Amino acid sequence: MSDRKPEDGSVQSVDSEAEQHLQNGKVVENPWRRLREFTDARIGLGRAGISLPTSEMLAFQLCHAQARDAVHFPLDVQALCRELSDLPGLPQTPALRLHSQAVDRVSYLQRPDLGRVLDDASREQIIALPSASAAAKSDLAIVIVDGLSSLAVQQNAVAFLSPLLVLLQAEKEPWSLAPISVVEQGRVAVGDDIGELLNARAVLLLIGERPGLSSPDSLGLYLTWDAKPGLNDSARNCISNVRPAGLSYAEAARRVLYLLREARRLKLSGVKLKDRTQDDVIEHSGGKNFLVSE
Repeated sequence: MSDRKPEDGSVQSVDSEAEQHLQNGKVVENPWRRLREFTDARIGLGRAGISLPTSEMLAFQLCHAQARDAVHFPLDVQALCRELSDLPGLPQTPALRLHSQAVDRVSYLQRPDLGRVLDDASREQIIALPSASAAAKSDLAIVIVDGLSSLAVQQNAVAFLSPLLVLLQAEKEPWSLAPISVVEQGRVAVGDDIGELLNARAVLLLIGERPGLSSPDSLGLYLTWDAKPGLNDSARNCISNVRPAGLSYAEAARRVLYLLREARRLKLSGVKLKDRTQDDVIEHSGGKNFLVSE
């Protein structure tokens, strides 16, 4: 092993210098990587020279492909309806299979307005129901919509409804349910159409949310009181990221029940209805939260 003196006068072995150059081509771990135990964010990826490690690049491409697949993969409505028929607490009538005015996925993605309105056949199907008459007003209409991620609906809708229905059945003041609906090529506002046609006081809409690179299966919940066409998003309450890796089914059901109770008591939803299910967490224990209106 030979030594040579660099320009700064220090002595460095040739072998150690070669090892340093070799290290530049290896994956260098990032100490922040330990934080990945607490988040799905892409942090602490390490590096190979000046580039990302191959494994991290492949993982990114896989997540991107899963997000794209979630948008384009069709909802298996028949399988979903079979699962719904086995849920205790739902009306005995079969689930309504409905469709928006977006005839296919291309139309749905290019024309968001078409996904917010039912097509004529679906409207006629609801109008023909005895439960849609003015004399048969129900408390709650549950609407399941494929949205931008059928994967989220397929995997999480029934699993979320199961604990919610248990909570609703245990209520002292019962909740009468309209026939459950499953909508293809739908967006959030399609629930307003359905709520008005079913003559329901409140609408709870379950929809596949826009996929992220770490969450292609995120289910969103939207509650609207006195739903009717023309409402904007300020009239709704939203609970998002319902999935095993996000908000648990039990916690989401607990929050929905709270909002339903308050919506029925106050006869409203949206920005005037505050979700106070977390008022007792440690961040709020030091005094009054000035951001929460009375």
